[in-house]
Amino acid sequence: MSDQIVLLRPDEQGTAEGQSSKARKRQWGAEKRSEPLSIVHPAPSRRKIVLGRIAVLTTVLAWVGYVVTTVLKQLVDNPGAGFRFGAESLSYLVVVSFLTFSALMYLTARQGALTRFRAHRRVPRGELDRHFFDYSEGITVLIPSYAEEPEVVRGTMWSAVLQEFPDLSVVLLLDDPPFPEDPDVLRRLEATRALAGQIADTLKEPAARVNAAYARYRRRRDQGPELDAGTEVERLIAEYEYAAEWLEAMAETESVEDHVDEFFVDLVLMGLARELRLVILALTAANAQQASPGPERIAELYARLTWIFNARVSTFERKRFASLSHEANKAMNLNAYLSLMGGTWHPEQTADGTVLRPAGVSGPAGVSDGGALSIPDTTYVLTLDADSLLLRDYCLRLVQLLESPGNEQVAVTQTPYSSFRGAPTRIERIAGATTDIQHIQHQGLTQYGATFWVGANAVIRKRALEDIVEISTMGGFEVRTYIQDRTVIEDTESSVDLGKHGWTLVNYPERLSYSATPPDFGSLVVQRRRWANGGLLILPKLWEQIRNRRGQARPVLFREILLRVNYMASITWASFGLLFLLAYPYDSRLLSPLVFLAALPYFLAMGSDLRDCGHRFSDIFRIYGFNLVLLPVNLAGVLKSLQQALTGDKIPFVRTPKVKDRTAAPALYVLAPYLIVAFSLLTVWRNWELGNWGNAAFAAFNAVMAAGAIRAYIGLANSGVDMYLGVLNWLYVAPKKPKALPPAIIPKTPEQVDWESLLYHGDRRLNRDLRGKNDRRKRAGSV
Repeated sequence: MSDQIVLLRPDEQGTAEGQSSKARKRQWGAEKRSEPLSIVHPAPSRRKIVLGRIAVLTTVLAWVGYVVTTVLKQLVDNPGAGFRFGAESLSYLVVVSFLTFSALMYLTARQGALTRFRAHRRVPRGELDRHFFDYSEGITVLIPSYAEEPEVVRGTMWSAVLQEFPDLSVVLLLDDPPFPEDPDVLRRLEATRALAGQIADTLKEPAARVNAAYARYRRRRDQGPELDAGTEVERLIAEYEYAAEWLEAMAETESVEDHVDEFFVDLVLMGLARELRLVILALTAANAQQASPGPERIAELYARLTWIFNARVSTFERKRFASLSHEANKAMNLNAYLSLMGGTWHPEQTADGTVLRPAGVSGPAGVSDGGALSIPDTTYVLTLDADSLLLRDYCLRLVQLLESPGNEQVAVTQTPYSSFRGAPTRIERIAGATTDIQHIQHQGLTQYGATFWVGANAVIRKRALEDIVEISTMGGFEVRTYIQDRTVIEDTESSVDLGKHGWTLVNYPERLSYSATPPDFGSLVVQRRRWANGGLLILPKLWEQIRNRRGQARPVLFREILLRVNYMASITWASFGLLFLLAYPYDSRLLSPLVFLAALPYFLAMGSDLRDCGHRFSDIFRIYGFNLVLLPVNLAGVLKSLQQALTGDKIPFVRTPKVKDRTAAPALYVLAPYLIVAFSLLTVWRNWELGNWGNAAFAAFNAVMAAGAIRAYIGLANSGVDMYLGVLNWLYVAPKKPKALPPAIIPKTPEQVDWESLLYHGDRRLNRDLRGKNDRRKRAGSV
């Protein structure tokens, strides 16, 4: 029984046994549509843009009207109302103002996104081929992974490997403990380790063929007489036929178990195959019309095939090396590899394990003579979460943006990820809807220079990371920190760090990346609690960036400041504001239709955005209930931030569970939504008795929305299971393991001396607590 209890603990990413098949069955109200939205956003109409401006203006005027006609009027008309009414008026005004401000920032960012979508013109494929022909710069794709399902990682790696880029390296940064004792964990780890070799072996045959075909064409063009255009086009068609058929054959063999697998097959594999068949169609038409592309264009088309299949794939495990940081977070996993790029490293065995010693400038990737590890440097780095997928020309388009005139100071570019369509559970569908809304918001932030790095995927200029690196020493070894791990939202903090050094960030206005959405309440709790933690801690860095920019005669615009502050701190004031509105019985005289009018444009705009993203307008109510049940989660994340600010301790990085079974949620987060419903019903009854119809209606609305969200997103049966497990885990106390005694430095016999440890560490007794040293000497048998 104890083993089962440990497995079910949410903080250890356990799963509720027996829930797997039930939780992943397609629920009523889940998403039927599995086709993703178009890569290029449709250009919004002039009417839509004008309505967006009217929404912004209406929100501002409604708030001003409320302040003047309700708050100030009540204070003037009731000069003797007392301290309580004055305090209530002030606190209610603060809550309403902060919530209205967040709604205004949503509308502002949305307006920026609409402007960008209207102005965007996609770079033609021919211009991309021309730009990257004979290209010499490289990109390294880093995929940090911890305790992931091998099939999830495999899909991510393939989506990276099949990027059409001339010089591409894909590195899986495996962060699992390298020597697990659990046989199931070991089997999963070995399966994940084998992925790089399997992918490399699979690529050998197509890579050899297209490389040979390209080499033959160049020889014919350089050495022979004038080429026969028709024959060359037929040869090129044959190579494209081979590549398309290879991708289609791979798609046929793929196992499709869920909507993410379907996306991988249809958009990653078949999407690339369809693009190749478009080239075949064009070349066939040219042949039929007795025409042909020029020799240079044919060379570019041959080169494109080599870009698809020539990726280098490898795996790196930082925890195998004692000289690298073992901090349990994604940021330090990335930092460990980034710090090794551009060097050659000799592994050396010590008493603590293997350490890496620098040995000079790197050569080709891999292990060089004498067992040295050579890790090449590249101009660009792409960080990619292990549950994300990229569409085929992500790297080409984003790197081309970085190299366009005027973008020399852009450090990071990305396409904010979208959600996979066809979610089988209601909570995954609604969480995916919020993800798609965030995509629009992030696109709008770029319009006003307020872009934030979103960690699921991003192309980074390596030179920019060198500007923000912090170098420290740990145990005698140099530790380079490019991406800060002070908070669990390391991408947000890095965005501010880059801004302090004069770099900017840009969101590419297309949908080229997708990331998994938590499929159940337990895994969603882990993700959203992490998202709510850290924004407050980063705000001081933003003020520092503002001061630096002023000193450089590049002041930060006021609108950018407002958007950045809202992005980092809105969860805090929205959570506490909603808590006050739910819990405190405000005087009904403070209520006004103008408060509703100030919020109305926000909800109407969100409903319109949801509909544009393929969701339902009515999802605005489901998202409201969704946010109600997540209120305790967001508050917990905010309180963790305040705790870290007071103590200075790092908050442990908890990864979102990505398992096939249902993740059990902590009992407190399951119980809290029921308490919200109960308290809202109590508020309805009390205000009904007092005749406060406005408060009663608001409380009734919250009770209905929260109850519906509990049923739809948590589940009544799952609630009972998770609360039962929470009580059981609280009662269960794991047996204490006997404290291991430190090894004796000088045993009785020379044969027992750990001479390597003795030479490496010296006298480790100096590090011990000397209290009770005589007892320890007796037990250890030391002299």
